[in-house]
Amino acid sequence: MVGIVIVSHSKQLALGVRELAAQMVQGQVPLAVAAGIDDPENPLGTDAIQVYEAIASVFSEDGVLILMDLGSALMSAEMALEFLPPEQRDHVYLCAAPLVEGAIAATIAAATGGSIQQVMAEAQGALVAKETQLGLISSPLSTDSNQPPNNSAIPTHEIRLKVRNRLGLHARPSAQFVATASRFQSQIRVQNLTRNTEAVRGDSINQVATLGVRQGHELLITATGIDAQEALKALQKLIINNFGEDDIIVGLTPPPQEFTAPTQGELAGIAASPGIAIAPLVHHQSTAVAFTEYHIENVNVEWQRLQAAIQIAKQEIATLLSHTSIQIGDAEAAIFDAHLLFLADPVMLEAARQHIVEERLNAEVAWQAVVDEVANSYRKLEDSYLQERVDDVVDVGQRVLRILLGNAPTDLELTEPSIVVATDLSPSDTVKLDPSKVMGICMTSGSATSHSAIIARTLGIPAVLGIDAQVLNLQSGTLMALDGESGKVWVAPATETLDRLEAKRETWKIAQAEARKLAHQPAFTRDGCHIKVLANIGSITDAQLAVNHGAEGVGLLRTEFLYLDRTSAPTEEEQLEVYQAITQVLDKQPLIIRTLDIGGDKQLPYLSSSVTEANPFLGVRGIRFCLENPQLLKTQLRAILRASVGHNIKIMWPMIATLTELRAAKEIFYEVQEELREAGIAFDENMNVGMMIETPAAVAIADQLAREVDFFSIGTNDLSQYVMAGDRTNPRVATLADALQPAVLRMIQRTVSVAHAANIWVGLCGEVAAETIVAPILLGLGLDELSVNPQAIAPLKQAISQLTITEAQAIANIALQQDSATSVRELVYPIG
Repeated sequence: MVGIVIVSHSKQLALGVRELAAQMVQGQVPLAVAAGIDDPENPLGTDAIQVYEAIASVFSEDGVLILMDLGSALMSAEMALEFLPPEQRDHVYLCAAPLVEGAIAATIAAATGGSIQQVMAEAQGALVAKETQLGLISSPLSTDSNQPPNNSAIPTHEIRLKVRNRLGLHARPSAQFVATASRFQSQIRVQNLTRNTEAVRGDSINQVATLGVRQGHELLITATGIDAQEALKALQKLIINNFGEDDIIVGLTPPPQEFTAPTQGELAGIAASPGIAIAPLVHHQSTAVAFTEYHIENVNVEWQRLQAAIQIAKQEIATLLSHTSIQIGDAEAAIFDAHLLFLADPVMLEAARQHIVEERLNAEVAWQAVVDEVANSYRKLEDSYLQERVDDVVDVGQRVLRILLGNAPTDLELTEPSIVVATDLSPSDTVKLDPSKVMGICMTSGSATSHSAIIARTLGIPAVLGIDAQVLNLQSGTLMALDGESGKVWVAPATETLDRLEAKRETWKIAQAEARKLAHQPAFTRDGCHIKVLANIGSITDAQLAVNHGAEGVGLLRTEFLYLDRTSAPTEEEQLEVYQAITQVLDKQPLIIRTLDIGGDKQLPYLSSSVTEANPFLGVRGIRFCLENPQLLKTQLRAILRASVGHNIKIMWPMIATLTELRAAKEIFYEVQEELREAGIAFDENMNVGMMIETPAAVAIADQLAREVDFFSIGTNDLSQYVMAGDRTNPRVATLADALQPAVLRMIQRTVSVAHAANIWVGLCGEVAAETIVAPILLGLGLDELSVNPQAIAPLKQAISQLTITEAQAIANIALQQDSATSVRELVYPIG
């Protein structure tokens, strides 16, 4: 491969050009920099020795191309040639191309395997595309050696495709197009039909750039040669997949719809969650919390009464947060972090206390006065997103009032599939909906950015909000249809309307089935590396969902769901029944069970200590709690071991920070195994035992820990907050707890490196793995498997299939050198 040397007076400029060029080809081309001089007072200049060393570092018999900026750069390059032996000097070429454009064009040409003459020609023609688009010249190139041969025996094939990615064929997609075209022997030409351009060579970055392809433009691509059809298929796949760019912009409002006259019974609202629902309607009305105002005598008793209600509300919300995290996801659970923060707000609590003490108001009136004041302050804000946080304030307010009055919560219970019609649904109401019974949601208030809408989308329940209040007067059982994509609702829809919606729903189902079909194939990179993609689950239902979405097993079973909504811990038999049910769903696929991880943001009243911890995330959580309650851990381990017979079950310990903790947990595990042997109860004697990497301490002693376990699983949610010392439940510092912080990435890199040196594998089960655009970094860091929520499996597998490990490693190496999470994201998120 041709090597390239960039010579400049400015080291910063040269490094920037090299980085830009390297990104175009994922680091495939040897690029060297000779720039600046070693003089702090005046660092601008060039040095012939530097140029000589740069040439030597990238030298190839295929040739070396030197690009220079101005003045002494040329003289230094010429002098450097004098230092070379004659046999090497003949392979080095000085190029008069513009530095930036020439370096990019030359690098792309070199990556496609072009000869030194072809690489130099591309560099020297680098300004053609810019000059063409500015109208300075009328024809891209006057000569073209890539005209298809005039031989009827060699067939020419063609395809027409529209470019859909947001920025069209900007630099990176153009580079991918050229790299793909260059892999084939056939002569490939491409024409922009929308702009009516001439056909140009598909293996020339300069010519492809002259086409000025933007989003929506239609291309005509022809290929002539023995592998023409294969070439067109590869280019077609590249374009259909948007060049690997995630350019779908999730808007807060749906795309413009073509106007159609309203049909009978049609109502228009706000599209909040896509999908088609057809079912009888059922009304849901949140029970109004009524209370009376009265004068109190003992202010201390009343204040304690309010504090007690707030404490119970905190426990309820903490349970709801844990349930949401396990059943739906951490992002949705974060909604309830805000509810807890609201109840802990000292300004609000002091205001309520003043109402009680100074005005001698009863707790209900004092509390509601504060809630109304806070809600009104949100309503006055100009930011529409913040205005919608009123729903959360009201939700929390109603919860405390209900507790004060001794009212039981009113959950929606359905006997048949229905569309729920309501004035509104609080986040607490929405998160408890059963998607198998709730076919759709129709509300007269709300917006697409409300927390209830966000939860509905995650649950996959179609929703239309802001519908005319007349729906509240409809009789229960009335047939209703709604389209969560267009924001339309039909009451007693006509037959033709039902047929049209059924057809749309069927089309959607077919598309989902196709996606699932591909998702059931293993994820291989383009260079043949298999990356296992597993699922994070928290129930038997989740296990079936994971299999349906193509999971290659379960990378994390959060067992906390077994302990929720109870007054005592589950028995061994109860746990065994659930574990066996999940193994039946998975068959022989791996099931990694995390032992009970209570503490931090997951508290269970009947298991929690009476001692209040100032910072529960740094307190008794995870393995610490289980070691303090060994019988609880033994019960769980017995159930897991008994379920392991004939199945592929692994266990892992959460929140390990010391060797002592790990060895203590393993000792209990061995005790349980021995007890089962003595009782003649079968279990998998060769069960793998691993641990979560969630603390900086675990990373620091990973070499010692690796000798004690069969695998590591990195939990980036907790690792991020501990590395960055930023509580992920505290909105003021939560942005610090980002898995793409360079410090966190370096922790992952060290963990993988140490684990592989010890011949154990490493998985990652944090939320960051579901960000498909981050896949190159995770693969480049060397992870063996990724575990995500079931809905993210198909997109993640697709992202993996578009990468090579070499490309991923190059991107990861650059990411590790960045100065912030923002900089890391800029590497992988599409830019111009």
